[in-house]
Amino acid sequence: MAENDDPTVRDWLRGIEVFARPLPEFATDEAPPEPTSLFLEWLADAVEAQVPDPHSMTLSTVDETGAPDARVLVLKNVDAAGFQFAGHAGSPKGRQLADSGRAALTFYWAQLGRQVRVRGAVRPASADRSAADFLARSVTARAEALLGRQSQYLIDPHERERALKASLARIEADPDLVDPAWTLYVLAPDVIEFWQAAPTRVHVRLRYERDGGSRWLRRTLWS
Repeated sequence: MAENDDPTVRDWLRGIEVFARPLPEFATDEAPPEPTSLFLEWLADAVEAQVPDPHSMTLSTVDETGAPDARVLVLKNVDAAGFQFAGHAGSPKGRQLADSGRAALTFYWAQLGRQVRVRGAVRPASADRSAADFLARSVTARAEALLGRQSQYLIDPHERERALKASLARIEADPDLVDPAWTLYVLAPDVIEFWQAAPTRVHVRLRYERDGGSRWLRRTLWS
């Protein structure tokens, strides 16, 4: 089959302007010695700029064949231990995390032309912390998670309605009910890269890398 090279689509895409707006500057020599405080500063800037869902991120994993997989989740917390997010251990991402033990996170705040990339080892948090995260979810979200059928084929929408209704009834009877498979994950970063776009296309990149221990090394990168 010949490659689809539709000039109409190609030219349309190339004609879309990018970064044609005022963007912040990034003085890498003024960056802090560790990346967490800089990440929180950029996240606060995104909130102040009213970026929609500023705490959303792309979680990238690999499946059992080595093929990449990705989906958007919400950041639950970030502290000295790492970046935290949650999911069902029986879901595709849960199985992939259990198999590989590593993942990547990508944050992108388009209005500011900023991206943060995070890579590192992933481990489950304690059962108590996972339970607390589960109970902090909405009732409907908990009921859906209790079904344990994420990403399975949905043949009959009415079956889902019946199952969800039964799951809601379980929670109503036991408000403290927790799905033991619900897991709070902690990604301990060994690489964090901050990327600031520029209208000139000479973008600014700063990478923090572990030195093999607890110390962070800072390196600027070619754009």
